Amino acid sequence: MVGIRMGRVDCINCLPVYHALEEGLLSLPAELVRGPANRLNRLFFSGKLNITLMSSIDYARNAERCLILPDLSICSDGRAGDFLLFSKVPVTELEGKKVFLSRSSADSVTLLKVLLDHYYQVDVQYKTTSAGIDRMMAKADGAFLVGSEAMLARLWIEDAGLPYFVTDLGEAWQQFSGEKPVCALWVVGTEYAGSNAQAVELVCKTLIQARQAGLSRMPEIIDRAQKEYGLPRHLIEEYFNATTYNFDAENKRALLTFYDYAYKSGLVDDRVKIRIWGE
Repeated sequence: MVGIRMGRVDCINCLPVYHALEEGLLSLPAELVRGPANRLNRLFFSGKLNITLMSSIDYARNAERCLILPDLSICSDGRAGDFLLFSKVPVTELEGKKVFLSRSSADSVTLLKVLLDHYYQVDVQYKTTSAGIDRMMAKADGAFLVGSEAMLARLWIEDAGLPYFVTDLGEAWQQFSGEKPVCALWVVGTEYAGSNAQAVELVCKTLIQARQAGLSRMPEIIDRAQKEYGLPRHLIEEYFNATTYNFDAENKRALLTFYDYAYKSGLVDDRVKIRIWGE
């Protein structure tokens, strides 16, 4: 059981689950490796991490190589404000226009493409850039940002009084599909799980306990988020009020609905089967 290495994505939505572990409120014989999602994915698939948080679309593309940990995910419920499309015209008028994608949104862009294909029914030109929202909007008709980057961009636009349209894609997905967007999942490597059942069981149990401990200490977590991400308190409160951390039958149905549309758009090669550890 010694030597568990677990990825800890450097993102605001992880705080309610990892806070209790990082503050010593719960113990787990594991090393938390912190970093951006793409780096942790590389470590995970090279065998240097045993467990990690992964975007739902990255799981879909690697479903044979990992198992979902039960009863835990990151899911939006309403206007979470962390999947935002900024545009100079309404989304339905973006046909043939250029939309910039931030590099940090690479794992989340599937939701944007599914909605533009099936809900708004427009075909746009995509370009990935590391530029900020001001430079993105100076050179394109739209920009897609995620996480705290999206929330900060929205504040900048509101403070500057710029006449941009802001579309919350989590809310748009619910309007289109009737389902909540399941953003991310905790996964374990298939090979590791097969020979380390006791360790995986301990991690599952402890993460659920950590989630409960975190959700009971939201004022502390909001204070921490303010310091780490520079966001105003009211925005953080709104964000966490619209974020849930369960993975029940409703979430599984929502995830399969998303995968079905991703398949129809050619964004995953096969129809995805959800494989959960212990089931």
